Amino acid sequence: MPTVDLGHLHLLAAALCSAERDWPVIPLHPGTKRPAGHPERSCPLTGRCEGGHRTPEQRATTDPHLIQAAWARRPYNVGIATGPAGLVVVDLDVCKPEEPEGAPDGAASLQALCERAGQTLPATYQVRTPSGGHHLYFTASPGGQLRNSANRLGAHIDTRAWGGYVVAPGSTTPQGAYEVLDDTPVAALPPWLTALLVEVPRPAKSMSVTPVRDGTRAAQVALERETAAVRGTSEGGRNTRLLAGARALGRFVAWGEIPRTGVEEAFQAAGEAAGLPAAECRATIRSALDWSIRTCRPRETA
Repeated sequence: MPTVDLGHLHLLAAALCSAERDWPVIPLHPGTKRPAGHPERSCPLTGRCEGGHRTPEQRATTDPHLIQAAWARRPYNVGIATGPAGLVVVDLDVCKPEEPEGAPDGAASLQALCERAGQTLPATYQVRTPSGGHHLYFTASPGGQLRNSANRLGAHIDTRAWGGYVVAPGSTTPQGAYEVLDDTPVAALPPWLTALLVEVPRPAKSMSVTPVRDGTRAAQVALERETAAVRGTSEGGRNTRLLAGARALGRFVAWGEIPRTGVEEAFQAAGEAAGLPAAECRATIRSALDWSIRTCRPRETA
């Protein structure tokens, strides 16, 4: 077993405690809420990410040996991957200092929501955040995959489910510690609240792009294949697929077999058609092509 610094023991214990509840955990940078490891936009697509970027959610684990090995290295804070844990966590934030006096915080907004719906919330496991907010833990309804939400339920109310994580109790930031406020067993998310969080599918955008004509046949075929793959990727893997596809085409740009502008336009259209924001597409495509052109090997000649 790896030797753990005594100063790390409380964080290791927090990680193992969550894992014992069958809540997969991820390491967060010491003293912060940010996941350890590289972000998707700078993924090298090597090692554990060789088959595509592995998100913190995908890296989360309940394996005590992996947890001990990770927390033996650094005093990581602890994140709980809410989706794999089967949790929906309602995050009630406090008001920001610049907001007018009397503005509702997350707790007040949730109370107003319950009153309008004529419903109540069951007692459940609750954590107090360093800022004075609260995390209410609920088990997700079986058969569906709720996603994160921001202010959908009301002002200063966010939810964390699939695609997100929460900072576990025992973790600390410069503001203070995350502490268990109510150790009541985790209650099921009420059906009425589940219904408010279900996303209505949006129709996919239909965008046309002029085919790239001034490139070699191999480059054109690769571009058509990769952009089609991006358009066909579902939510949760779209940015990763866009990154991989643009990197795959970067070598043809570096070899002078296809113009960069045509590649950028084709991937931009494919990314937006898949539902990604335009700004996210531009940043990902630019980063991917820059990396591929910079690291590309010279083309072998016969």
